[in-house]
Amino acid sequence: MSQHKGSQLLKNILKSKWYPGIFQWPTLIVFAVIMYELLIGIPVAHDNFGTAMTWVLWWPIIPLIFLLVGRFWCAICPFATVSDLVQKFVGNKRPVPKFLKKYGIWIIDALFILITWADHIWGIVGSPRGSGVLLLMLTTGVIVAGAFFERRTWCRYLCFIGGLAGNYSRAGALQLRGTPEICAKCTVSACYKGSEKAPGCPMFEFPKTMDNSARCNFCGDCVKNCPNDSITVSTRIPTKELWFIRKPKLEESFLAIVIMGIVFVQNITMLEVWGGIQQWMGNLLGTGNNDVIFTVTFIVAMAIPALILYLTSWFASLKNSDNALMNLTKFGYALIPLDFAGHMAHNLFHLLAEGKSVLFTGLALLGIKNEGASAALVGMETIVFLQYALLALGTLASIYTAYRIAKANYKGEEVRSTVIPYSVLILVLVAFNIYLFLLPMAHRM
Repeated sequence: MSQHKGSQLLKNILKSKWYPGIFQWPTLIVFAVIMYELLIGIPVAHDNFGTAMTWVLWWPIIPLIFLLVGRFWCAICPFATVSDLVQKFVGNKRPVPKFLKKYGIWIIDALFILITWADHIWGIVGSPRGSGVLLLMLTTGVIVAGAFFERRTWCRYLCFIGGLAGNYSRAGALQLRGTPEICAKCTVSACYKGSEKAPGCPMFEFPKTMDNSARCNFCGDCVKNCPNDSITVSTRIPTKELWFIRKPKLEESFLAIVIMGIVFVQNITMLEVWGGIQQWMGNLLGTGNNDVIFTVTFIVAMAIPALILYLTSWFASLKNSDNALMNLTKFGYALIPLDFAGHMAHNLFHLLAEGKSVLFTGLALLGIKNEGASAALVGMETIVFLQYALLALGTLASIYTAYRIAKANYKGEEVRSTVIPYSVLILVLVAFNIYLFLLPMAHRM
């Protein structure tokens, strides 16, 4: 199939009256089953279908979905569907508060950090009830946002998964855009305002001028509404969007650093040597309180990538025309491919070493037991190979992205002088990741 035919097929799917409902309702039903199992079902994570579906299947593959098809998940996400339903029946549709528009991504950054910290303090992932309560709290936030504010305020300004989706979708292989020559003559703006065919863009995006994929969720509303058939859906080279960001934002670059720190935390705390690290940290801090020990470790693990990136940006500022903060803002985006690689490499362990637990716990609901059977989909040798392959690709992609960002912003010697320190930074980060993956990891299920 040619690229043109493939793009037209994707566009026809988005234009269909059955899309995205044909995916939304089954997803919502599965989410309801998961919620029931987490809150009411077997209280042991190893045997709970909700835990397996959430943390062994959904969480490991969600970064890959964002990379391959952008924020498609956000179009069919049960939270988004609940928000739409609440808004339809009881929504006040008030304008988004100004502070959310201004600080939304910072709030997302903070929520991402807080939820990761809370997981390790209270063992949310390892507890079906804890996971259920977390999802229930998020659902409550979705309902409140949908009841008071217009469109998908939660998804755009508050959802921590949405923040992750935005970063990874920028590096994704799929994009939706308006055709500039056609859109320039359009005075209808149905893509944003909506029409009798479909609502306006739920994510507050104006497809006519949209130049990035960070907030496009491929809901298809703009495709249905456009009277000029201007909207195109096409594939692209992954990471290409990161090369030419016209208005880089510090909060988006900071989220890339946050994700790097979180991957470090997830890796460190899954290691079998974590107990020894806790004991060493306890002796250093003079306390046996595991919560205090983890909190300090967490802060250090989060701070290290941020500090190293700032120092690299300061060093680069000696070689180019920008100050350290502006360099950090521009080149934080170069970490996104490595973020994805490290995140996906970590998740592969859970998906491939424990993947059959989804099947086993699902069959258990029907009374079919598989006691003693291995949950692994492939052997550890295969998992390790795939992890290293991902890290290698992520390293090359991040270094090349740093080069393209430098080339788009500087000339001559400034390009080389800027790329070198960021390349060294990326190699240091990947070396640390490789070291962590060399150590034995513990299972979730």
